[in-house]
Amino acid sequence: MLGALPTTLGVQVWREILARAPSAPDPKEQRIVPVLARLVVEGTPGPFSVLGELDVEGTYRIARTASGRLMFDMWVDIYSTLGRTYGTAEGDGMRALAGRVLAEHVLTRPFAPPGERRVEVLDFQGSPEVSDARGDPAPVEQACALPEGATPLEPAMRPESASRTFGLLHTDSNKHVNSLTYLRIIEEASLRRFASLGRRADTLGRRVDISYRKPCFAGQTVRIVDQAYETSGGGLGVVAMVFDDGEVRGGECVAGARPHVCARMEFE
Repeated sequence: MLGALPTTLGVQVWREILARAPSAPDPKEQRIVPVLARLVVEGTPGPFSVLGELDVEGTYRIARTASGRLMFDMWVDIYSTLGRTYGTAEGDGMRALAGRVLAEHVLTRPFAPPGERRVEVLDFQGSPEVSDARGDPAPVEQACALPEGATPLEPAMRPESASRTFGLLHTDSNKHVNSLTYLRIIEEASLRRFASLGRRADTLGRRVDISYRKPCFAGQTVRIVDQAYETSGGGLGVVAMVFDDGEVRGGECVAGARPHVCARMEFE
């Protein structure tokens, strides 16, 4: 499942690599926080047994964007051995790629006064020299663009008939809705949309590209606006946005409304 794969970032990058890197930003001491801006997750068909062990390779970098601010990017490749929990599978015991994750973070000082939150220089003791360069993050809405060669299965994006309310079960310790919660609700909405269009819903999300613009909080009610499509290879996909419920009226978004999250998810 896509939502399970990003947890390896915490195991391999945050608690293994960064814990041993004295030049990495320490949010407790420097008040610098990496805020997740984009997550790309891809899973492979396998099959993999739930009893199999994972072998995770990870890395990270701090890079300066064209506009001058600093980004904190990390990657993991996740391996396991082919197999089934019950029975056998072709290639039993062979090491194979199970998934990969890219996470892009914006370095910021969220507790600083407005105008002082942008991080362009690391000036703490032992801070690394930033020599890597990368482009600016793409606009959040770009994640909702249909991929090349895709065929829309409906004329345009349209809201779900029902809203959903976030509670504490959806949040992290600061009551922001956890980034992985959006993967789950978008995949569930996609299955409902496939079923309403007469397409198969017994399918699993295999790749997601999701961008985060603004957090949601416990107690907030939102509505998903999405559109199903068929990939050039015949698979199913969905582009989706998450809006405040009050910004969706009469089946359309009000003028000037901007989504909290945008995503493109493809299935197998």
